Parts: sequence; structure tokens; C-alpha cells
Amino acid sequence: MVDKVSLDHVRNIGIIAHIDAGKTTVTERILFYTGITHKIGEVHEGEATMDWMEQEQERGITITAAATTCFWTPTFGNNTDNHRINIIDTPGHVDFTIEVQRSLRVLDGAVVVLDGKMGVEPQTETVWRQANDNNVPRIIFINKINLLGGNFELCIETINQRLAKNALIAALPIGVGDEHRGVVDLVENMAIVYANDEKTEIKQEEIPADLKEQAHLYRERLIEKAVESDEVLLEKYLEGEELSTAEIRTAIRKSVLANELYPIFVGDGRTAIVKYLLNNVVSYLPSPLDLPPAVGEDPDDPEKQLERKPSNDEPLAALAFKIASDPFVGKLTFIRIYSGILNSGSNILNASKGEIERIGRIFRLHANHREEVKEGEAGEIVAVVGLKQTTTGDTLTDPKAPLIMMGIKATQSVISMAIEPKTKADQEKLGIALGRLAEEDPTFRVSSNEETGQTIIGGMGELHLDVLVDRMRREFKVEANVGAPQVAFKETIRKEVEQEHKYVRQSGGRGQYGHVYIRVSPNEVGKGFEFINSIVGGTIPKEYIPAVQAGVKEALERGVIAGYPVIDVKCELFDGTFHEVDSSEIAFKIAGSLALQEAVRKADPVILEPIMAVEVTTPEDFFGDVMGDLNARRGRVNNTEDRGSVGVKVIQAEVPLASMFGYATQLRSMTQGRANYVMEFANYADVPRHIQEELTAGKHKSS
Repeated sequence: MVDKVSLDHVRNIGIIAHIDAGKTTVTERILFYTGITHKIGEVHEGEATMDWMEQEQERGITITAAATTCFWTPTFGNNTDNHRINIIDTPGHVDFTIEVQRSLRVLDGAVVVLDGKMGVEPQTETVWRQANDNNVPRIIFINKINLLGGNFELCIETINQRLAKNALIAALPIGVGDEHRGVVDLVENMAIVYANDEKTEIKQEEIPADLKEQAHLYRERLIEKAVESDEVLLEKYLEGEELSTAEIRTAIRKSVLANELYPIFVGDGRTAIVKYLLNNVVSYLPSPLDLPPAVGEDPDDPEKQLERKPSNDEPLAALAFKIASDPFVGKLTFIRIYSGILNSGSNILNASKGEIERIGRIFRLHANHREEVKEGEAGEIVAVVGLKQTTTGDTLTDPKAPLIMMGIKATQSVISMAIEPKTKADQEKLGIALGRLAEEDPTFRVSSNEETGQTIIGGMGELHLDVLVDRMRREFKVEANVGAPQVAFKETIRKEVEQEHKYVRQSGGRGQYGHVYIRVSPNEVGKGFEFINSIVGGTIPKEYIPAVQAGVKEALERGVIAGYPVIDVKCELFDGTFHEVDSSEIAFKIAGSLALQEAVRKADPVILEPIMAVEVTTPEDFFGDVMGDLNARRGRVNNTEDRGSVGVKVIQAEVPLASMFGYATQLRSMTQGRANYVMEFANYADVPRHIQEELTAGKHKSS
């Protein structure tokens, strides 16, 4: 293994896909063929290297993004030197979408894996959108084409319909299902087939005669699209000159880096075709040098943008994108270094928090194994020990040259449950465990209910919270009782209202006096709370304005009609009076809070509930039962279609989360275990009036 490689020979890539498309299996084969492992770990046997957590091995799914480093020397292409490939294998389940979000924030390129039987599935679309948001260049790998029901045409059709029109075939399968024996590489214009029965080696040979015409047609389409990004090659192509293989590769690479082309490859991810995939990762996905410099704002002047080029000679700039608890070394912080050198034992600045941090040890990662190194260079992904203040999304820099890069935005939680320790001894351990888990996972929220005194945990779904509670038990040895999952309802208003409130208290000595006029109105969806100070002429002294804002904000967070947080509200403070002796911050805070509560009650308040986008895949025999059940759960069916092999139906619907608890069990029993479903948060919508009355009555009863 060669340790030092130049920056243009580094690839930071992610493997992203829908659950069960074969991401981890593909990554396991990459580790095997690059010599990192000497035994192939199978996901279904609980032996995958990248699925190292106990829960991952038991459930056969990826829960946390695992990072690894391997080395690869391509066997063909423009560049056959040794390359370092840093890989992050991400989860496919929507409950762990934060792992994909933060991985894409720091990756340079991605391999999108599809199930060859199913085509583009819902979570594939989600991760594709996340990659679009981060401008991540991608190649597509259609996996499992060797299995019964493998359908290359279906995959291409769904890719062009749901992901991108400019995704073009770069490899054709030679046979599908049991007859699959290799691929046609349209750039090399050669067939790449298995060289032995075990499919552990590949070799080049002539394209089979029955595929030559099809290969020529798709090759021309690919070249025609690729040369659009290079004027010299475009001119050469239009004049009818033959382009060399190296020129075609250069043109494709240029288009991929500009997100103008997404080449589609195909094969069986359990075989040596992964070597061919690695060659194309090196050929087409970017090195850190191919991307624009990292950009951040000047901490002293947020309007000023600063740049850091991917070079060891530049000042240090790095982004902390993940926190993990390690039983042996403590808190591990995963870092992508954009510029400069990170040395162990050095002091660096957490520019996001304005705190100096000391770097302890630095590790290059291989799933849950680590190799200690003295320094991390520009373009690397490493983990460090010793950072105390740093959390997900913080920028780490040279103290003499600070900048703050864009952080990582976490999705709001949609489900919650109460949790309490089983014994007195578990009380303290529970607090530590919750703190650690919340530090690791920005979508995991911990709060306390003031009325009941309960600790409430919130997350992205039942599986998410189930895994976190399980981790508390195993990793932190905390035994806890958990309540039934609860929906994260919200409140909002539908009309504008003006409200006055005068808070006056006399109690012998100095009294309390606060008097405000506020105007409350609906804000745009997703805009949250907005406070507008329109006080003129000092009718309320400016030192009391923040107190009014704090009172209003607290009242919104506590909820007004049913105790759920009030969202998307504008509050304008436009008038009021004060008393020179009796007025105080606390009086104005209470006045603001009570005025807000009275205003919300008059402003046509509604309760909102999370609506989930649900996609059910079911055999045709059970189609009617599944449809009827979704309708009974207040679902609205948007679309139904045939998918993949004959006799499989897909139902796309929007269903309130409150109706989806226990759905997995119900669906299994209704369809003899043959149907499956995925769901992700879609939006918030008004609950029906009768449910709002029930929720409001519950609030009044408890108070």
C-alpha cells in the first residue's frame, strides 16, 4: 500500500442508494479487490466490514455512515497510477437521512447504486436531490442485473424519468438474470467478461455480434453528449474525425465534473465487475483539485467571502461533519480537510464557536478500525480525538486565518416518545447517554415536558428511535422505560390579529408594569418565527424590546391551544406604554407572552400534523386490500403503477404519520409478508377539525 499520493490521485466518494440496493455489498467487494480485506463480508450473514455496529449486523441494514480508505491502480483509462480512494458507505433507510446529508456535504463525488430489478426507488430520488443540493458529480451503477427479474430497460427508463434526462448509458449488460456474463464498455468499445466461473477475475474481448449495433448506437449518443463540454473535441467530432479513447474519456470526465452528464454502468456488485467500476470511479469522479476552492465567510465581516484552495500550502480549513462515540478513545470527530495540514498536538480554532481546540490523535479510518497518523493533508477525510467544543457542521481553521464555511442543516424530527430511567442508578447515565447521542446525531432531539416533568426524545421515525434506545442499552448500559411513539404536532394561525395586553401588579413595594400592542400574522411556510420591532418615539424603551421578543418566543414554543410549538408566525410590536418606576424586563416579557397567547386564540389557530410520502410495493393479489387500508388511515393515493416484473404494483400516497404507527406489522400480515413500504416526511398539513378538538380537549383536561 503506497501511503503518499498526489492530490490529483485522491478520490473522496460516497456510495448512496435506496435501502437494499446493494451499497454495502458493493463497498465490501471494493475492500476485497483493493486488498483491504482478505475475506468477503456478506451483509445477509451479518459479517459486512462496513456494517460494524451490532444493530447493523443483526438487522442487515446500514445505520451509520462508515468511512474507509483504500488504494487502487486502474487497469485502463487515461491515468493508471496508484490512487487513494476515501469511501463513505451511507445508509439507505430514510430514518437515517442525516448520515447521507452530512456525507454529501464533504464528498467530492458519488456512486448512486440502483437495484436492477426495481429501478429508481423513493430513497434514490431523495439522495439524488441531496446530491443536487450539494453539486456532487455522480456516476450510476445498476446492481443486481444478474438476479431473476433484472431489467436494464426499466432502470434506464426510471433514471431518465425520475433522476436526470442527461444520464446516459456508458456500459451495456451482456445478458441479464442467469445469463449475465459481463458488460460492454462503450468507451473502450470492448466487452469486459468474467474470466472464471467464480467471477473473481475479468478480461477484455470482442463485443458479441448481437450487441454490436446497439453498442454503436449508444456509444454515439454518449460521445455526442460528452463533447458538448469541450469546444476543440466538439469541432473535431462535427467534422467527422475519429476521437481517440483518451479524448472521449477526457470529454466525459469534463461533463461529469460539470454535472452535465451522469454515465450509467451496470453489473453484479458481488463480482469482479467492481474492478471495472473502480476504474471508472478514478476516470470520471473528481479529485479535490477538480472542484472550486472551499468558500466561507470572514468571522469579522460576514459580507466578505474567503476562499481556500485544496493545497497543503494554504492555511488550514476543515469541516467537522460527524461525531461518534468510541469505547476505546472517547469522542471521535470526523473531519474533511479542504486546505492546509492538520498536525496532531497542534492548536486550532473552531471558527464557528470562536474556541481554541487542541488536536489529540489523528486516525485514518477503516470502518471501526483505525490507523494512527501524525498529520492529515488537504483533501483527506480523517478522524481526530481531543476536540471538546466541536459539533457537527463546525469549521476548524488556522487561528491566524479564520473563516466559517456553510454548516450542515438537520431535518426537523417528526416523531417523539417519553423516556425515563428504570432505576435511580440509571438516572445519571441516561443524561450522559442522551447528551452523547444528541451530539452525534443532529436529527435526535432531547427536551423536557414542563407540565409532566418527562424527558422527551424526538427523531425521524420509529426505527430511528428504536435503534437509539437500543444503543443506549448496549453502549451506555442504560436501562430505560419508553412510552409509545407520539407525533410531533405543530400549531399555526390562519389570519392577522392585533392584540393589546397590559400587565400590572402591585404588591406593597415596587410594582410591575408592562403594556404592549402586537400584530400577529401568518408567515410563509417554513419561515418559522419572525419578530418585527416597529416601536418609534420611545413609547417602549429599547432595553425592554428583547424581553417582549423573549416572552413571545417562549409562548410560541410552549404552544397555545394544545401545547404544541407554534410555527410560521410573524409578530410585530408596534405600540405600548411604560412606567418609569414599575416597568421591568420581566413585566414586559410576561406582557409579550400573554398578548401572544390571546392573539393566537383569536387568529383562527389550527393544529398541523406531519404528512408522510409513502410508497408501497405489493403483489397484485393484495393491491385492493392495501389500497383500502391506506384509505382507512386517512391516506390520499396520488399514483399507482406497475413496477419491474409482472404482477408487482406500486402505490404512492400521502398519509398522516399519526396513522402509520404499526403499519409494518399490518402490511406484513395483510400480504403474507410479501409487500414492503418506505416513507419519508413530505410536509405539514391541517389536522381534520374533529381531531383538533380532541387534541385541544386533551390539553385542557391535563391543565
